[in-house]
Amino acid sequence: MNFLRNLLAAILGTLIAMGILFFMFLIFVSLANVEEGVVIKRNSVLELRLEDPINDYTGSNEADPFAGLFEEAVGLDDILHAIEVAKNDDKIEGISINSQFVMAGWSQVKAIRDALHDFRESGKFVYAYADLLMQKDYFLASVADSVFLNPVGNLDFRGLSAEVLFFKDLQEKSGVKMEVIRHGKYKSAVEPFLQNEMSTENRTQIKELLESLWGSMIEDISASRNLSIGDLNAIADSLGARTPELAKRSGLIDGAIYWDQYETRLRRVMGESDDEAINYVELSDYLKEARKKSIYKGSDRIAVIYAQGEILYGEGGPNYIGQGLINRALIRARKDDKVKAVVLRVNSPGGSALTSDVIWREVELTKKEKPVVVSMGDVAASGGYYIAAGADKILAEPTTITGSIGVFGTVPNISELAEDIGINAEQVETNRNSTEYSLFEPMTPQFRGVVSESIEATYQTFLSRVAEGRNISMERADSLAQGRVWSGSEALKIGLVDQLGGLEDALDEAAELAEITSFSIRRYPRYKSNFEMLMEDLSGAKTKVKEDVIKSELGPEAFSLYKEVQRITQQRGVQARMPFSITIK
Repeated sequence: MNFLRNLLAAILGTLIAMGILFFMFLIFVSLANVEEGVVIKRNSVLELRLEDPINDYTGSNEADPFAGLFEEAVGLDDILHAIEVAKNDDKIEGISINSQFVMAGWSQVKAIRDALHDFRESGKFVYAYADLLMQKDYFLASVADSVFLNPVGNLDFRGLSAEVLFFKDLQEKSGVKMEVIRHGKYKSAVEPFLQNEMSTENRTQIKELLESLWGSMIEDISASRNLSIGDLNAIADSLGARTPELAKRSGLIDGAIYWDQYETRLRRVMGESDDEAINYVELSDYLKEARKKSIYKGSDRIAVIYAQGEILYGEGGPNYIGQGLINRALIRARKDDKVKAVVLRVNSPGGSALTSDVIWREVELTKKEKPVVVSMGDVAASGGYYIAAGADKILAEPTTITGSIGVFGTVPNISELAEDIGINAEQVETNRNSTEYSLFEPMTPQFRGVVSESIEATYQTFLSRVAEGRNISMERADSLAQGRVWSGSEALKIGLVDQLGGLEDALDEAAELAEITSFSIRRYPRYKSNFEMLMEDLSGAKTKVKEDVIKSELGPEAFSLYKEVQRITQQRGVQARMPFSITIK
């Protein structure tokens, strides 16, 4: 029997190996048959379709023939670089935005919007067309010279909102709950486990945050569409753009036309005849060409280190920050004599307080030798702000979510469920505190006291990092803390950041601090591609398949709730994390 089992296992393993080799052979053949480069014809239009999720940075190795295969995201850095290259490309006449349901953060969209505005300033055209325009899509499209919508399409322009789910009753009914210890009256990441409705403090901070973000957005739209802030708010309040006719009448779009009519407009602005085919260049193709052209040139270098995702203890990767990859990148930049300054790009809601402090220390060591400038993306809150606090300068977008200086700890407990279903846990100890904690027993006051002591110590350390980095007193740092979140615009007013701007502005600041006028940039860290990870660990593919199945069964919204509960219940140790999970619509 064992012989047959082993024989079948060997045959199965051989078949799997042969399948993988055959699959790789097909890829190599297809790559070999693809012509090198992309032919860009004269009088071309760059078509901006943002169909994939956007990360600040994908970190793929361009020399890897499999780079880009099985990847599900495109880098914001690549998009901005392509737009900049297109601005100076004689073969590109203009850009056509044809994106809807953009999968990016508000600050990422603003960065793309700013790049498109700069492209327009060069004298080239930017047109936009869509069948449907959600608010984020419209924010991007509104930068165009002209915006057009399908005559039976829809434009969503209603203001921003946020929704927070509460689980107190669910815990009581199920007997499964989270024990919570926190510091900070605004530290409401754990509020859904403590009560059934939003606290006054949390409602205040969310409302002020939304108003600040909305104000920044409509300020940009106002400048592009030549509409007053008051008019834009009146349109949002009355849903005055809910149909194409109303959208045109309100001034948010320039016309309700079909795609063929839109292409006629493009031909006219390009000086082409009506029967001439438009030479579209897809963004994915243009990215390959753009990578061959350097915007920044010089023997001196600035290292751009990307820290994106939740902060967890470990190596790190494209979707989470670990001390392994980030610290090695900082050390490498510090020891490279050609690197004159470092820009740390932070896009993180926070996470492990321990990991945040380990990275903070490496930033401090780097700052002693070379200028360090932080560029904040969509969110740089709690642990994300922790690792940024010590930089020589901090820049944020107006729509960046930042601050959240506070800590908490959560511990799952199922003692009530265990009692209901007839489980009794007994412990045997050699010392009074040998049983640190049992999820089958109610949390003891003694254990809560020990955890609270750790929370307080971590909070004081966090405050000291902020006070030292921002050159303010501990009392002032505490008044800005308590877990309160701020927009980038608000953070500038209270001194948590030094300047509003994007990554390019941060590079300029770093160059000025390093006293260099020309420089090239080096991006860190380099992540393994999905294909590499698949080859190294097929279990990663199983996890992906499993998540895809769950998502298809639950649907996108229920799946996001599932992931949120999973994330919270898997937290370990003291957390320096953004005070609430927020989806801004």
